[in-house]
Amino acid sequence: MHKDRTPKEVLDYASAEGAKIVDLKFIDWPGQWQHTSYPLRELTEDVFEEGMGFDGSSIRGWQGIEASDMLIIPDPRTAMMDPFCDHPTLSLVCDVVDPITREPYHRDPRYIARKALNYLNLTGIADTAYFGPEAEFFILDDVQFETNEQSGYYFIDSVEGRWNTGRHEEPNLGYKPAYKGGYFPVPPTDSLQNLRSEMVLQMEELGMLMECHHHEVATAGQAEIDMRFAPLLEMADQLMLYKYVVKNVAKSAGRTVTFMPKPVFNDNGSGMHVHQSLWKGGKPLFAGNEYAGVSQECLWYIGGVLKHARAIAALTNPTTNSYKRLVPGFEAPVNLAYSSRNRSASIRIPMYSPSPKAKRIECRFPDPTGNPYLAFSAMLMAGIDGIENKIDPGQPLDKDIYSLSPEELANVPTMPSSLEEALQCLNEDHEFLLKGDVFTEDTVSNWIEYKYEKEVLPIKLRPHPHEFELYYDL
Repeated sequence: MHKDRTPKEVLDYASAEGAKIVDLKFIDWPGQWQHTSYPLRELTEDVFEEGMGFDGSSIRGWQGIEASDMLIIPDPRTAMMDPFCDHPTLSLVCDVVDPITREPYHRDPRYIARKALNYLNLTGIADTAYFGPEAEFFILDDVQFETNEQSGYYFIDSVEGRWNTGRHEEPNLGYKPAYKGGYFPVPPTDSLQNLRSEMVLQMEELGMLMECHHHEVATAGQAEIDMRFAPLLEMADQLMLYKYVVKNVAKSAGRTVTFMPKPVFNDNGSGMHVHQSLWKGGKPLFAGNEYAGVSQECLWYIGGVLKHARAIAALTNPTTNSYKRLVPGFEAPVNLAYSSRNRSASIRIPMYSPSPKAKRIECRFPDPTGNPYLAFSAMLMAGIDGIENKIDPGQPLDKDIYSLSPEELANVPTMPSSLEEALQCLNEDHEFLLKGDVFTEDTVSNWIEYKYEKEVLPIKLRPHPHEFELYYDL
């Protein structure tokens, strides 16, 4: 991605690369890329101002059919050659615009992220918000699932799955990580080293700065690949590209990837720890002389995130499956406390480097199913609210939270236990998101309504396979 590319430079780049097709991508409401493709001749400099039309009523959570015409306008800074197309294809990420008013579409997640950054600048607190997500995912060999009126099942498999130690594999070599035993083993137990390296190198070729990759804790191919931090909007774009690359590289190798937080029972789920820091005039604002070497502004930012965590969970942990991971007493940080080094806290202050530039917070409860534009914006707005209102985060909790007694835990708030509860929290606590018109009452209410009708209610209405184990013969 090139920050300063002009439309003409994009067209020159496409010509130099021999592009035949242009693919226009945009982000939908739940957080997936959608796309439409044209012969390259259709892409002119005018398109970067006038846009291309599409049917907004067919996009999840967007326009009604009575107002379905929408425009997508390419962002020249996102131009790249798509590495997964057989025919040379120029890829561009787009913003969404109303064709009548020519105003940005208020439910376009990229527009919401832009407004969050504009509001940050308006406050005078900072001019840059850096985000660094650490997305985890599973690389599987087979997945099957189906639900209907009289049946429902899922089946996943991985050559690495511990459950396959006794399978006839001609031969079964036995190198399968134990449950909760997948953290950092070398090959041959880590059978996915080469595939993860291919993912990293492909992302590097596309201009992304990658930091590391490794096997994660769970059996069955759980992985983590980390990117270098970047400004909020750029990082949200990169995370969408990250998912695109990871899934397509896996598919090319006959594998499949899922970012579901909890696809495997009785083993660690996939989270997405999100590192955050504010800067102004090229200087870090989170370094100081308070606890763990942070500034007072950093502590207030933490206070804001902790205060609003139960509400922003509806955006940072936005699926019913998210709350299979966020269960008290297991691996995910559900207790809303902060600490240095302590990974059982929901917000951690990393202590790897003494450099002021490295001072940041790590929010540990989000997962990778979140729409990054909305999730990052919500965390930023919560942090800004903390600074503006000088919200005290309380005392740090440096003990192992998992070993605390019930009496000690009584005063520590916790994350919601379900998506439905998180949506209720968002409904009750979203004034901080409305500042600067970043989120609007329409976007908040639409998110709540969409999630409840399309996800919460369908899950509530369906019997669960394990309920037959528990209740069939009662």
